[in-house]
Amino acid sequence: MTEEEKNLSSKLQNLMEKEAGKRKLTIQQIENLIKRHKESIQNVSEYDLTDTQEYYSHWNLISNLGTDYTEREFRKFDVDDNNSKLIQFLLYYFNGCRYAQNVFPEENYKVHKNLLLVGEPGTGKTMLMQIFADYLKLTCNPNAFENLSVTQMMNYYKIHGHIDLYTYNENQSKGFKPNPFNICLNDIGLETENQKSYGTSLDSVIDEFLYARYEIFQQYGKKYHITSNLGIAEFKKRFGPRLVDRFKTFNVLPLCGESRRI
Repeated sequence: MTEEEKNLSSKLQNLMEKEAGKRKLTIQQIENLIKRHKESIQNVSEYDLTDTQEYYSHWNLISNLGTDYTEREFRKFDVDDNNSKLIQFLLYYFNGCRYAQNVFPEENYKVHKNLLLVGEPGTGKTMLMQIFADYLKLTCNPNAFENLSVTQMMNYYKIHGHIDLYTYNENQSKGFKPNPFNICLNDIGLETENQKSYGTSLDSVIDEFLYARYEIFQQYGKKYHITSNLGIAEFKKRFGPRLVDRFKTFNVLPLCGESRRI
């Protein structure tokens, strides 16, 4: 064998060794990677509410959590014609159950959308979201969210001059990756929106919140829910066409009835 042939053979051997040394994905590794990716972008509950017994166990938990709140006022947590189907929808919705889309067959509600609860003051919108916030945390549900009132957000803005905590949450981020979380902004429509802080109209702060949260929802899948005493027509008048278009990402859920406050 000539020197040239030896060099060529040696190079070929080195190349074969390098190729053999490369990592290769096994079928099991591929399955694990797909599972990890799915879990990172889908908020999947551990509970199957298509099981009737499981569903009623969760219903009873919600009922007891509601009673914990109303017993402070020595009254019962009322489930009636005005809120029973809504509670049923929310149970299915937050557990990612397809049955949610059948609760109100006349509507086009979707599990992947955010929630917008509308109704007159005192009908129980904020309390319902507080009950479900507690329920989701107790059951370690990945759809758990933090409750935030408009007044609280306004106060935070007055102190810090921004609302980063409730949007991208950059202060808690690592590197260049934001750290937003699911949130519910309660009581949009209160007169506090008309306040000003150092010349900034605070209703513009709510607009900033909505713009940012829409982007966060699209990019990171973090949901933002809203409760309000504004009607649909009032929403369109208040927020204008650009923001109203973003409300297409919401299930608009009316909560009817008289005030439950005493």
